[in-house]
Amino acid sequence: MKHINFRIKSIFGLLLIILQTNFLQAHQEDKETDLEVVRKVADYILSKTKLGFVDADGKSITSFENISEDKELSFASKYGEWHYTNGVINLAMIHLAAQTGDEKYYAYAKNHIAHGFDNYEFFQKRFKNDRPHHRYPLGQLWTMLELDDFGAISASMLEVMERDNDPRYETYIKNGLERLTYGQDRLYDKTLVRTFPQKMTLWADDLYMSVPFLSRSAVYTGENKYFDDAINQVLSFDKYLWNPHNGLYFHCYYTDTEQNGVAHWGRSNGWLVLSQLHLLERLPEGYPGKEKVRKNLEKQLIGLSRYQDQDGLWRQLLDKNDSYQETSASAMFVQGFAKAITEGWIDKRFASVALRGWEGLRKHMIEEDGQVRAICVGTGISDDLVFYYTRSASPNEKHGVGSVIDAGLEVIKLKEFLRKN
Repeated sequence: MKHINFRIKSIFGLLLIILQTNFLQAHQEDKETDLEVVRKVADYILSKTKLGFVDADGKSITSFENISEDKELSFASKYGEWHYTNGVINLAMIHLAAQTGDEKYYAYAKNHIAHGFDNYEFFQKRFKNDRPHHRYPLGQLWTMLELDDFGAISASMLEVMERDNDPRYETYIKNGLERLTYGQDRLYDKTLVRTFPQKMTLWADDLYMSVPFLSRSAVYTGENKYFDDAINQVLSFDKYLWNPHNGLYFHCYYTDTEQNGVAHWGRSNGWLVLSQLHLLERLPEGYPGKEKVRKNLEKQLIGLSRYQDQDGLWRQLLDKNDSYQETSASAMFVQGFAKAITEGWIDKRFASVALRGWEGLRKHMIEEDGQVRAICVGTGISDDLVFYYTRSASPNEKHGVGSVIDAGLEVIKLKEFLRKN
């Protein structure tokens, strides 16, 4: 019987190698390499990014002098805003620069951060407390009212600071850590929560708004307390949001009713995957709690593998096949599987999930000119599933383009790993 089991395992292993080899050979026959596709996506973003401001008529503002108090200004392009999604894009561009050696991608992130600090004081002086800070140019830079105002953008800032430091950035990071550690609302077990729509509401998104910043801050400051906080967040979010009946995470948890929301929303599950990647990458080997995080990521990825569709993609609502195929979540999951395999965090038998997912993105979601289709727009929480069903999906939305770049880069590394292993 042992010999039979061994033969079955050997045959399974051979079939797995053949399947993965077919993926690699099919890709090699494509006219464009993966890196060329990734660069097209990045270059499209570069072509549409304009750092600066415009007035209500769309006229570019070249100087702040003599601008009246009642004159409304806005960002010249969505890619020039100060928002957590810009932090995701910045990180993706930095990763692409490291992969290609092309400095224009690093300069994208460097210039975006510098532009915010060069201009925020003008808007800060004009800001009125009766207007939403997140709808005012650079309002999120100095207010830091919620985690998504500063967490992800600070993570990208710390990457820039490794090459181009600035005393203003150091002060900002210090203030952000102070705000996150002592000012942000938390539950009794130190889990991070928001004040809306009901007080002390836990959003899955906030793991990404905190953990990538915390993990980099631990490296930057040399203080392990930030690693410890990040580990606690991962395990606590799992405690409140995990659904053991279907292997997915809920989007939110209401502490006042001690109940979860209704949706297994795709992108929120993606934020959880990415957060654990950022943390595991930086935790030293043998660090207390690292293995728990690894096992948690493995558990989530195995659960997600059961919901990949026939095109290699995932849905807006992961467990609802009548919801649309959504790009940002699909890219995050591809990135998660690919990186987890090359880092040795999950078994390489899941490589076909990542490879099939990337081919699905290339075939169905990435246009010839680098534009990206079907990215769900910004989304709050709701107890109405129709709310999630009907959230619009837009091309080149900030919430997904950075993850598409990162997914492609991780697949490139995965394919090289499979060739060698």
